[in-house]
Amino acid sequence: MIEFNDVPSPFCGIGTDDLSIQVDGLSLKVLTNGCSVNTPLFEHPITDTEARVKGQPVCLEDAIAAAAALLRSSQQALFGGCATDVNGMRALLSLADNTGAFLENLNFAGARNNFLALQDSGWMNTTLAEVKNRCDVLLIIGTDLEQFAPRFFERYLWTDAMFLPDSSQRQIIYLGKAPSGQAATSPTGKAPRIIDCAPEDLPEVLAVLRALVKKQPIRAEQVANLAIADLSTLAEQLSTAKYGVVTWLAGAFDKAHGELSVQMLSEMIKDLNANTRCSGLPLSGKEGDQTANQVCGWTTGYPARLSFNQGYPEYDPFLYDSTQLLANNEVDTLVWVHAFNATALPPVTKLPTLVIGRSGMQFDTEPEVYIPVGTPGIDHTGHAYRMDNVVAIRLKKLRDSGLPSTADVLHRIQLAL
Repeated sequence: MIEFNDVPSPFCGIGTDDLSIQVDGLSLKVLTNGCSVNTPLFEHPITDTEARVKGQPVCLEDAIAAAAALLRSSQQALFGGCATDVNGMRALLSLADNTGAFLENLNFAGARNNFLALQDSGWMNTTLAEVKNRCDVLLIIGTDLEQFAPRFFERYLWTDAMFLPDSSQRQIIYLGKAPSGQAATSPTGKAPRIIDCAPEDLPEVLAVLRALVKKQPIRAEQVANLAIADLSTLAEQLSTAKYGVVTWLAGAFDKAHGELSVQMLSEMIKDLNANTRCSGLPLSGKEGDQTANQVCGWTTGYPARLSFNQGYPEYDPFLYDSTQLLANNEVDTLVWVHAFNATALPPVTKLPTLVIGRSGMQFDTEPEVYIPVGTPGIDHTGHAYRMDNVVAIRLKKLRDSGLPSTADVLHRIQLAL
């Protein structure tokens, strides 16, 4: 048995780097600082060590050859998932470019709300370090932050702060969805303020909140069953904060026009900065989404929803939606890459499918080719970006599983082409 300390996690999005993990052969056990997100993904057992072609075990060389043959016969492939580390994503982009494929990270449908708002009017966002050291008022919009990142409060709120004399006095406010546990309650027992609001009512509520922040008169006494007086109190808390932070999960907003809610928040944050300090903190970093968008950004200039079928990268946040491409029969082959989570399976399709994924994936329909790969941060070293996009976490190798990395498999497929 070997014990590793200060292990960083590629799974939770917030860059936890203090896990203690015991390795016994191929088995992992989280000893300390685990959570409901990290522990199951670190402890997931290896069940597949051999690649399969049409359901039959084959050596890696034969699987590589079958994958190359599949792509060689394809007229238009779709690369989905895109959940891997930096080197894996670089290799995936290279192969997509080489084959003229469409490419999309599986979380892009939600992230699009953020990108559209950013591209249209910009935003003022912060980092996790600034939250830890400066935030005195945290407003959480439309999501259960505790469920998204169970250790967020422990790591960044209820801890020593460089510029706050007593971090336990921070004000936590939920607008929309109440927390599922007690993590938002301070060490001194101060509970968060909860303003219940249905998800579909958030756009209207946010519009009124922004008006109140700007000191605009509101004649109504209620909006979406919320008292205007309660929202006025919230606006005052944000306006008098020394360093307010507003956080949200883009995918939680209305799918048709969620970017307008993100834009409303971003513009409210700008309004607050006329007299105090306030910043945004979009929640992300899971399933390799920040890593995919970062690598796509510096490689192509665009986020991870692209087409290479013209011989160069094209970005369209609507046209290249993988769900629509599959529904409209615009592609003839699906390549699914997911090295982090064995339960993150490819979408159901009758198309020939190549899966490069974590060991243990259970398919309802066996893909044409399945190549199990190592998980970054467990089976090989690597880098992954956390939610605030400013830190690339250096991932450790914890065991010798014999599984290849995603980057290695993709490079070998490209060479075989």
